[in-house]
Amino acid sequence: MSTSLLVAGLMLSLGAVVQGMVGFGLTLVAIPVVAMVQPELLPGPILLAASVHPVLSVLRERGHVDWHGVRWAALGRVPGTAVGVLIVDTLAPRAFFIVVGAGVLAITLLSMTSWRPRRTPQTLSAAGLLSGALGTAMATGGPPLALLYQHERGARIRATLGAYFVIGTTLSAGSLAAAGHLDLDDVRSAVRLLPFLTVGFVLSGPARRIVDGGRIRYAVLGFAAASSLVLIARSLLI
Repeated sequence: MSTSLLVAGLMLSLGAVVQGMVGFGLTLVAIPVVAMVQPELLPGPILLAASVHPVLSVLRERGHVDWHGVRWAALGRVPGTAVGVLIVDTLAPRAFFIVVGAGVLAITLLSMTSWRPRRTPQTLSAAGLLSGALGTAMATGGPPLALLYQHERGARIRATLGAYFVIGTTLSAGSLAAAGHLDLDDVRSAVRLLPFLTVGFVLSGPARRIVDGGRIRYAVLGFAAASSLVLIARSLLI
């Protein structure tokens, strides 16, 4: 195993711990570093590996899913996925990295405000659309929907986002494959990353008790913001 793949795997483990605790954050934590050390893992292999996490999350806390919200968000995910494929098809690598960094940074800063959006069919569908575009193009589709649930109890957030991600990542992976952006090499890379993700998910089980006061959320957002700035700076120097 190469050093760059090992670094990517370790970041995926850290992201899996975070997502297992707060319901999102796997790709927010992993992508800025992965894009620097092994950009060929984006978006396909990371998306495929990350798609296992929500399945495990739903199995662990299935009684807390907000299925009403999941249905409306999934409706928006369909056109959003098409937008994401278009981004992958049209953006040059340098522009892609800048968009990844700027997108994650913008979402992180928005999450730090006192903004409390209402969950309606319209806002849920809009979040699903944006999530579909980001999730397909950058494998980082969690934040738009997570913002709508950020003030809910931990189990509600984790289970609902997990159920949505199961649907969303399936749509994104299928669309990328149909557009020729996923192949057997991507699948092999994803399989090599799965042990890292599994370890992170297991560790997140007992760690969930830490998030009752919300402290870990701000630590994750701060790390994501710092990593995004590093990624943008690197992209400008290419």
